[in-house]
Amino acid sequence: MTIGQKLAAFWNHPAGPKTIHFWAPTFKWGISLANIADINRPADKISLPQQCAITATGVIWSRYSTQITPVNYNLLAVNAFMAVTGGYQLFRKITYDMSQPKPATA
Repeated sequence: MTIGQKLAAFWNHPAGPKTIHFWAPTFKWGISLANIADINRPADKISLPQQCAITATGVIWSRYSTQITPVNYNLLAVNAFMAVTGGYQLFRKITYDMSQPKPATA
């Protein structure tokens, strides 16, 4: 198969660049990149609800992307990455919160 044939196959694929099935996951990479940028953010500034949502979204849509026909590998990759980065941020936040001294009660 020549390069031209491969490009034509990619262009005409049911999840190729002519469809929303390509562009939606492609733009979703922005969320994952923002999460990577937050790795150096202090753990006390991490939003627990936000990271729970990112992790859950990543897990749910990773599974979904393997069940549809045709399998959308772009969707799978971005959501697997979201699940991993969200899980890492959750781990950082929970570890930080558990290491903080508990306030004394009277």
